[in-house]
Amino acid sequence: MSGHSKWSSIKHQKGVADARRGQLFTKLTREIIVAVRQGGDNPSGNFQLRLAVQRARDNSMPTENIERAIKRGSGAVEGAALVEMVLEGYGPGGAAILVQALTDNRNRALQDVRNVFSRGGGSLGESGCVAWIFEYRGLITIEANTHDTEELALQAIEAGAEDVKVENDYVEIYTKPEELETVRTALEQQNLSIALSELSMIPKTSVELDEKAALQTLKLLDKLEEIDDVQHVFSNADFSDSILEKYREQG
Repeated sequence: MSGHSKWSSIKHQKGVADARRGQLFTKLTREIIVAVRQGGDNPSGNFQLRLAVQRARDNSMPTENIERAIKRGSGAVEGAALVEMVLEGYGPGGAAILVQALTDNRNRALQDVRNVFSRGGGSLGESGCVAWIFEYRGLITIEANTHDTEELALQAIEAGAEDVKVENDYVEIYTKPEELETVRTALEQQNLSIALSELSMIPKTSVELDEKAALQTLKLLDKLEEIDDVQHVFSNADFSDSILEKYREQG
């Protein structure tokens, strides 16, 4: 699991630059639209929609944007038809990379992703080549701040977490997908601040890369996430703290 956790943490630590906030809102809007089309516009009866709206709120997306996205999904406001795509490949050094996209143009999305893989020293693979390495789970991240990480881990287990990973300054909590909301609510009732809460593809095994390949892979993951059609990027690469620090300094 460490590959995903380290990539998630560096994204969170870097934060979302103002220049990319508009792109983030676009991706969050798409998630809401697809959730509505799949399960209806009533959050109380649509688990995916509740999660999508929560993610939008966690990222300070204005309420009017959320409401507009729900209307687009329900057909009350016109919008382009979106197609879900999963693309798989390998990064420099052989790390598995899974890309989830939402697009109104499959050919454009495929070409953009292929170009980034190629320029970044990786390669796009066949469908199914790396998907088996990942499993669908709920992920909650809590920053330790003044809290004791071991105590946070115990609280998470008591709240219903399946697994907990303790890092130096934060705790990652893994749940069954359908229990993500329940566990998050239980933790919030204990006055714990949630830094990240999402359904995610967690690698069952991770790979360690040498410094050059690790830095190249981090750059490739970042470039993939900058593609407008790409919603999420997952990898099983394991990055050491020193590599992450060096990458942050470069960025």
